[in-house]
Amino acid sequence: MAELQPRVERKFFLPPGRTALALALVRRTCRWDREYPAEQINSLYFDTMELEQYERSSAGEFAKAKVRIRWYGSDNDPHRWESCEWLDVSARDAVSAWLELKERRGFLCTKQRSAVQVAAHMLRPDALGQGIVPASLLIGSMAAFGFFASKRLCPVVAISYWRRRFVEPRTGFRVAFDTDIRSSMVMTGIGRGERGLRLPGAVVEVKGVTADFPTSLRGLADLGSSWTRFSKYAGSIDAHAADLCSVSRSWPSGVLHAESCTGVANNG
Repeated sequence: MAELQPRVERKFFLPPGRTALALALVRRTCRWDREYPAEQINSLYFDTMELEQYERSSAGEFAKAKVRIRWYGSDNDPHRWESCEWLDVSARDAVSAWLELKERRGFLCTKQRSAVQVAAHMLRPDALGQGIVPASLLIGSMAAFGFFASKRLCPVVAISYWRRRFVEPRTGFRVAFDTDIRSSMVMTGIGRGERGLRLPGAVVEVKGVTADFPTSLRGLADLGSSWTRFSKYAGSIDAHAADLCSVSRSWPSGVLHAESCTGVANNG
């Protein structure tokens, strides 16, 4: 089990028209992460049937938590419902994954995780509703992290994105640049069963051990929307639940640019 030290985290949502400029700014001022510069991240999020953690996140509460199972790479993409690649997956194939608890109090975040080997066929899109791992393992792992859900935890939504990782050399702050954000609902009763619903634009996360924001990265605040309580989890659920052709299907709640209105008009 690995426990990461508390860190201060800020998030910026970038509309599509500013993504390239923001990436150029990050690449000019930061160096690539040496160990994991870029990869696809996949996560299955869990919540109660009443979506307690979603409600906490949407309300912008000071304290909130996310329970998820995370795996890496595009080989086991959670949105490819019809793919010949899945035909070759057998019950004997195993994939490395991590049970994670991420807790946030204001700007301060902590993340605890433990490694687990999961059967590859449990990562098929049509199997995610079973939760990938036994419920007892999930509950026991969260209890070991000090988290006890008020009610039974259920798989809710699968989310994936392409992450580029950088390090700001002067301060050591870490920068995650996330694009191609896609989501597929696993819990029934929310949305229309769409697979791989995309959030246009990008999300940048800046993480460090102090509240001082690196001077070299302050231009990000001018390029994007400083949305300190933005959550891919809550944003994805909002997008699936929103009416067709509505702005909220493609843009985080509370964030609206001229590009969003144009995009909706063009898609209509």
